[in-house]
Amino acid sequence: MSKGETSMDQAHGGEALQVLTFDLHGETFALEAGVVREVLDLAPETAVPGAAPFVAAVINFRGRVIPLADLRVAFDLERSAPTADSRIVVIEHELDGEPTLVGLRADKVHEVTTIDPAETEEAPRVGLRWRTDFIRGLARRRGDVIVVPDLHQIFETRGGARGAVVHLNQS
Repeated sequence: MSKGETSMDQAHGGEALQVLTFDLHGETFALEAGVVREVLDLAPETAVPGAAPFVAAVINFRGRVIPLADLRVAFDLERSAPTADSRIVVIEHELDGEPTLVGLRADKVHEVTTIDPAETEEAPRVGLRWRTDFIRGLARRRGDVIVVPDLHQIFETRGGARGAVVHLNQS
């Protein structure tokens, strides 16, 4: 990677990135808009006994049972009770080479917007309270910092989460 170039620049050839922004525990995060399938109001959850805390529940999405992941767990953020603004963002994420639908909890969903690669940078190696390998990059927008998580790394690392997600989608 050349100086000043982030992993987000490399992945998108320096082109602007369309993202869906959302809040978790007072922080703004962004997911590539291309992986987002739908934003849902809260849905009834079913706990999965013995599942990893990262994906400890499932929901019904259009007649399919899909895992519900909590990025708060991945980033060691405090869990909070749902509010009227809470949503579930359904994404399609490749796990073991298979496209898999996964719900992600969000405290509030904002908008689809564009992130300019010139406004992005790698996560600093020190001073950040989260694991830097869970962050693809940081973007600055209107004075705010937006965290772009590395979903692949998060799902690979969070213990039994990957197996639980694949197992649930095969049923």
